[in-house]
Amino acid sequence: MYSREQLIGQWHRSDSNGAENFSELAQLNDDGSFTFTFYTYNLEGSVVDEISELGMWGLVGDLHFTITEAEVENQQHFKADMTDSDNYHAYRVLALSDDNFTYEHVVTGDKFTLFKVQANANKN
Repeated sequence: MYSREQLIGQWHRSDSNGAENFSELAQLNDDGSFTFTFYTYNLEGSVVDEISELGMWGLVGDLHFTITEAEVENQQHFKADMTDSDNYHAYRVLALSDDNFTYEHVVTGDKFTLFKVQANANKN
């Protein structure tokens, strides 16, 4: 089974749709809090959008879950609507090692792979 401690730290992934490039930086803290920052870049490499989500995360067996409690966009902080089901997500862990983390959304089937940037960052 997977260990919660394996997820603590900083993770990164990048993707492209041909017109824009996307990047995610995920910080998973040992106290169960997270910050996910999503960047959108134009093809010249300039950031055109940056949104952060803040909340709580956990791992039970091979199920990883997140609860988004707030968002930051254009340096403005917004409290999340906790009655909105889009703020709750569950993922099945497909692979987890010291270097990468692959998971699948249990509802949509979308798969993501993140790569470890920094282990045990921001320990509380």
